[in-house]
Amino acid sequence: MTAALLMGAAVSASADSFPVKISVDAAKTTGPVEPIWRFFGADEPNYATMKDGRSLLTSLGALSPGHVYFRAHNLLTSGDGTPALKWGSTNAYTEDAQGHPVYDWRIIDRIFDTYLARGVKPYVEIGFMPEALSTQPQPYQHTWRPGSGSLRTGWAYPPKDYGKWEELVYQWVKHCVERYGHDEVASWYWQTWNEANLPQYYWGGTRGEFFKLHEVSVRAVRRALPEARVGGPDMAGANDDFMSAFMDHMEKTATPTDFLSFHAKGGPEFVEGHVRMGLATQLRAADHEFAAIAARPAFKDKPIIIGEFDPEGCAACQGPANAYRNGTMYSSYTAASFTRVAELAQRRGVKLEGALSWAFEFEDQRYFAGFRQLASNGIDMPVLNVFRLFSRMKGQHVAALSDHQTPLDAVMTSGVRDDADVGVTAARDGDRLSILVWHYHDDDVAGPDAAVSLALDHLPAAFKKGAVMTRYRIDATHANSFAAYQAMGSPLAPDNAQYDALKAAALLAPDQPAALNINAGETSLNFELPRQGVTLLVITPVN
Repeated sequence: MTAALLMGAAVSASADSFPVKISVDAAKTTGPVEPIWRFFGADEPNYATMKDGRSLLTSLGALSPGHVYFRAHNLLTSGDGTPALKWGSTNAYTEDAQGHPVYDWRIIDRIFDTYLARGVKPYVEIGFMPEALSTQPQPYQHTWRPGSGSLRTGWAYPPKDYGKWEELVYQWVKHCVERYGHDEVASWYWQTWNEANLPQYYWGGTRGEFFKLHEVSVRAVRRALPEARVGGPDMAGANDDFMSAFMDHMEKTATPTDFLSFHAKGGPEFVEGHVRMGLATQLRAADHEFAAIAARPAFKDKPIIIGEFDPEGCAACQGPANAYRNGTMYSSYTAASFTRVAELAQRRGVKLEGALSWAFEFEDQRYFAGFRQLASNGIDMPVLNVFRLFSRMKGQHVAALSDHQTPLDAVMTSGVRDDADVGVTAARDGDRLSILVWHYHDDDVAGPDAAVSLALDHLPAAFKKGAVMTRYRIDATHANSFAAYQAMGSPLAPDNAQYDALKAAALLAPDQPAALNINAGETSLNFELPRQGVTLLVITPVN
């Protein structure tokens, strides 16, 4: 990208590109930038302490040290700590021959220590059921694997003794306070179980039994730490009445509720030889729960965390419909979906505090194996770089419009199936302006580039002497380890030189900074953005 191009000189777009006009008004603020993106999670808690898990947690913590959260299943599951797909364990609770509780926090401590050493805090999921407490303990460990097996086994059932369960949770929180300190643990989130409204998967009890489990869990947490931040129910967004029933029960029993949580997933398909994403499905699921919460005076002002916010439901599943995961379709989808869900929350008048990506890594699996993950064998994937772009946006949102951004209602009705969605969001932090632009389409097929003409107005006085623009890109040839892997022939076991090349290809490296002329607080620039590409422009004044 040349300086002349950036200063608004005429640009000859490629023959198959289409024109897009974007305008940004740096003086018109529209509200604070809320870092809803800073939440992540995984089924397999023990991966966090392994080599590639530690490395990825370091990358996540670096996005916003002390403000990134991680949620994991299986923190109370019985076992020796050996991970498997959709499985993990800590053996926190067993019983002696007389039926007395035996607590062992060593594996959980190692997991939480690993988080905290890397600037990541726990979003604590209280579950699953220890074998010694399960009402149906055998078989205990599931036999699930991609494509076959049974998931719901002994770990998924209610406790045979709610008093022992409550004491387990109390002792756990008490131990955390003793180990990490009152103020640290008070900054965590605590919630009970996972998707208890899907009995075929994660919960083998009734709705009423789950509500009781949550009620006694909250009581235990608050008994150990009265200031603890508690909430739930981290249900699957399934267009049912579970959230309303949960709020009814919390209100009736006066159970403390500091935040509300649910999940929202999309629904990709494999059609006519390619992946077609289901962005509309994901947004409608979120809106259904937003509407239920907004309708309740006692809860409408509570912070909301979408405890799993993903293009589809199963990170460990593979298959043709999930082929979007390795490349830039996942990147552009993430940019488009996070921006839209924040817009939905604003429309409903609710406070969206976080949207958690249920994506981490799968230790020692083959390279780019088709899982929903942020890194593969220690190599960052394109989607991780979107979160790096998000982390660079701070301060106040400013007005930004694109003439090719698909309206929210149209996306929710039918997704992005006709014209491409070339959208924009912008922010100003003092005299630093950041502009994120994405080029998304539901169909993973080739399409023309967007030839973007971007006009900046009302830049502050600090820009009088001019500006410097730095551009970051995620597309087929930038910050894209998967494209590099394909170009080298998709080796089963990359050698050292190939591995180093993949690491280098994954880097979110900025373009050479370029000068912008400013005239009466205005400037313009032009660039092309490939289909499924994402770019961030960072503009700062010349000193």
